[in-house]
Amino acid sequence: MTYQAARGGSGGAAAKTELEQTYKKILFRLIPFLMVLWVLAWIDRVNIGFVKLTMLDDLKWSEAIYGLGAGIFFLGYFFFEVPSNLLLQKIGAKKTIMRITIGWGLTSIAMMFVKTPEMFYFLRFLLGVFEAGFYPGIILYLTYWFPNDRRAKAFGMFMSASALAGVIGGPLAGWIMTSLNGANGWAGWQWVFLLEGIPSVIAGIVTYFYLTDKPEQAHWLTARERQLVHDDLERDHKSLGDREHSMLACLRDSKIWILIAIYFCIIAANSSLTFYGPTLVKEVGFTSPVAVGWIMAAAYLCGAAGMILNGFHSDRQQESRWHCGLAAAIGAASLLVVALMLKQSAAAVLLALTLAIVGTMSAIPVFWQMPNRFLSGTAAAGGVALINSIANLAGFGAPYMLGLIKTSTGSLSPGLYVVAAVEVCATLLILALIPPFKKALAAPALCH
Repeated sequence: MTYQAARGGSGGAAAKTELEQTYKKILFRLIPFLMVLWVLAWIDRVNIGFVKLTMLDDLKWSEAIYGLGAGIFFLGYFFFEVPSNLLLQKIGAKKTIMRITIGWGLTSIAMMFVKTPEMFYFLRFLLGVFEAGFYPGIILYLTYWFPNDRRAKAFGMFMSASALAGVIGGPLAGWIMTSLNGANGWAGWQWVFLLEGIPSVIAGIVTYFYLTDKPEQAHWLTARERQLVHDDLERDHKSLGDREHSMLACLRDSKIWILIAIYFCIIAANSSLTFYGPTLVKEVGFTSPVAVGWIMAAAYLCGAAGMILNGFHSDRQQESRWHCGLAAAIGAASLLVVALMLKQSAAAVLLALTLAIVGTMSAIPVFWQMPNRFLSGTAAAGGVALINSIANLAGFGAPYMLGLIKTSTGSLSPGLYVVAAVEVCATLLILALIPPFKKALAAPALCH
């Protein structure tokens, strides 16, 4: 008997309970491992924000060189994200994620040998090339396992790993830079790249043997559990109505470009906080890498809690517009406070920086509910990657802009005003242009 049929009779409650237990089993099987991978990816991506505290002085580089190198990572994203996600749909998640993870680990290790800006730019670009398909690949991968009304929680738990990476990565980078500086003739920042790159290579190998591409291949589920999940996913597909499967058709629809614009505004703030958060902490008087690491760890711990709670509440309320829009607004307002108080109050800056991280990061998992309600098949694989790759150009532009402004004016405040203005645009676009979604009704097609 299918899950849909069982719902109508006395066995409906039992089937529902059984389905709940099955999804818990899937959640605990997949999400912790994917979180570990995302922690490693995030640490290898953003450790540059911590090593900057000494690396720039050692190599005699300007803030502008750093800003360009930090942001050029996202150009690799832009060019290779869509092809990677389409490849994942073709060859499966575990092969794709294995390739990605090993590649970014080796590139991170190579960063320890950087001597020139050109080499720095090349390796940061290459890191983006390898990591390009990971984030949107996981977004797509989770749609194979969870129906729409369970995804925000799964997304939120997975994406909170980026905040947990800040909790772990900051103190770890600070400790390595302080404790191993000079060991074997290498600077502390070189040891950071080496020791934080090796685990990614190992995790990539483990990925191939641990991950399962789709529920029907999950030997760790019983046949009954696989059938329940299959039936529930079919129910979910029908409840969402007709959705676009063609990637080319989606490119012609204005709504996908609205989603790109919204995510662009969110990522502009997120990348600014990622790559310049440690610098802001240093500017208010905390010069020790260890102290900076622990302060950022506390901020990202709050960010992780915000992501998970906002995702849970979004699932419960079956609402994403206000959950995403208000979170972005909190991030924008907090960035404005950071800019205003940067030379006035260290306590105010640290509190506002934490709230900016919470607001900005809490908007991200809920945002991904919006495109996944309208896209499926190839359109989901390519569309999610397209949104992420184009919007992540903000990850290139925002750090580069902040670096140029800091080099020319000596202050980050003017750049932070710009970033705050950009992020508040996300809220305005969501509330003005994204219609409310009613689960009981057929979803309007995103593409025609």
